[in-house]
Amino acid sequence: MKKLLFGFIALFAITSLSSCGYNSSVKLDEKVKASWGEVENQYQRRSDLIPNLVNTVKGAANFEKETLTQVIEARAKATSIQVDPTKLTPETIQKFQSAQGGLSQALGRLMVVSERYPELKANANFQELQAQLEGTENRITVARRDFNLSVQDYNTNIRTFPNNLFAGMFGFQQKGSFAAEAGADKAPKVAF
Repeated sequence: MKKLLFGFIALFAITSLSSCGYNSSVKLDEKVKASWGEVENQYQRRSDLIPNLVNTVKGAANFEKETLTQVIEARAKATSIQVDPTKLTPETIQKFQSAQGGLSQALGRLMVVSERYPELKANANFQELQAQLEGTENRITVARRDFNLSVQDYNTNIRTFPNNLFAGMFGFQQKGSFAAEAGADKAPKVAF
């Protein structure tokens, strides 16, 4: 009788611990996926603005075609990287971040070069697109921060006791997050 009672108590304890940890892990995993969806949404918003920006810039006389080509190619590369939200490993996040970083650099060069064209800077469409792009970059920053916080909550959950006992058994693996770009720890040099 004692063995049977002990068996029921052990089974109850294991079931309670695994169910509790499992449910919280599932909820946090879904939160990470939703946060990732918002990151992709904001990057897509930026990507959708680029053709209008490029067409507006093309209207400027003698605008550097190489710069436009770089933006177009960077956009194509960035949009070709698709990340499965169930496989948010550090490697896949880094690959995605690298492609998006290349697009950010190309857009930055475009904005710097556009400073040489007063008629472009005075163009209302260009000004509006530039403002929308700035707003989108801010949204991307917020979405990435929220994603990183979701990943941190999830990773902490699956690594803490008693959840860590069951996380591997149920297939919960640590997820990757966004990291600072290489060289972001150094202040840019400004010369006048």
